[in-house]
Amino acid sequence: MTSGDGRFTHFGFEKVAAAEKAGRVRRVFDSVADRYDVMNDLMSFGIHRLWKRAAVAWAGVHPGDHVLDLAAGTGDLCALLAPRVGDDGLIVAADINDAMLRRGRDRLLDAGIAHNIVYALADAEELPFADDSFACVTMAFGLRNVTRKEAALAAILRVLKPGGAALILEFSKPVLPGVRRLYDAYSFNVLPILGRMVAGDDKSYRYLAESIRVHPDQAELQAMMEGAGFTHCDYLNLSAGIVAMHRGFKA
Repeated sequence: MTSGDGRFTHFGFEKVAAAEKAGRVRRVFDSVADRYDVMNDLMSFGIHRLWKRAAVAWAGVHPGDHVLDLAAGTGDLCALLAPRVGDDGLIVAADINDAMLRRGRDRLLDAGIAHNIVYALADAEELPFADDSFACVTMAFGLRNVTRKEAALAAILRVLKPGGAALILEFSKPVLPGVRRLYDAYSFNVLPILGRMVAGDDKSYRYLAESIRVHPDQAELQAMMEGAGFTHCDYLNLSAGIVAMHRGFKA
């Protein structure tokens, strides 16, 4: 979250100038892009694939829909969304990081998924799309890296069509004390070691662990979505709250 005057924000546990965060986040993902998918499988024991499938199912996308996938990264959600919107639909894969977006495009092309996906280098806080453009906006594991989360939520609401849904999948706060202790130990002791061994970068994975701890919890994020103007907001915990799916609609 940004400070009250908006000049400072969190970069993990570090307090930095708000104007610096996007560049620092970009460098993190530049560093990990080539090994990002391998690390996701290792870090989550492959469970991230189930979380993403659940999120896409909960998004309620239909054939012919136009969907914006923010923080699209290496394309996991796009690959799941593309068959749901079908030949008459469209997926816009958007990310602020060019290295991740190129990695995702290459993966999807290799998988033969190309006919209904386009790509956009875009900042979630300042979306370059017209009002009322999309039936659904999805964002998986990206909101916590945004400098001004309120601005991103407002931008998402603006580009949604009336009745459209926003689906945000994000790490959250475990709801069981025992799980929380184990999760903290794993995040701060094991993940940086994996990052160093597999991606040659322990600092980026320490940041990713820290960024989860300063991200709003389930109730706080729901309140932020309601404050941005979304209606019928709710959330569903996955894996004892390690991850939560948040959903809200445009009136």
